[in-house]
Amino acid sequence: MMLVLAVFAGGVAGAPARYLIDSFVKKRAGTALPWGTLAVNVIGSAVLGVLMGMTSNGALPHAVLSLVGTGFCGALTTFSTFSTDTYKLLAAGSTGRALVNIGMNLVLGVAAVCLCYLLGAALTRP
Repeated sequence: MMLVLAVFAGGVAGAPARYLIDSFVKKRAGTALPWGTLAVNVIGSAVLGVLMGMTSNGALPHAVLSLVGTGFCGALTTFSTFSTDTYKLLAAGSTGRALVNIGMNLVLGVAAVCLCYLLGAALTRP
């Protein structure tokens, strides 16, 4: 039951963080591409990468992984909005922008996980 509460608490923090980051990025970068969605997805991937790296060395309690990884990152990141944004670009005839959006989310998200995993593992190496 404690892990469920940890996930809940993380989600309570992650959802408004997503909204605030998305709004902040949209105001500064515009809306030609869904930059806000990209930002939250890359940030969430980076945070989860660090957590995974720290967990690989046994330096992170499972409750923290549930709170921050599942709860916070789960509410912060958004596959459904990424999918909807991509669909809207395709429906508007912006196939190139849709492909750029897909590529950036995948490449930057995976790169963030990989690099931050290595960082998290290095920070907690015995």
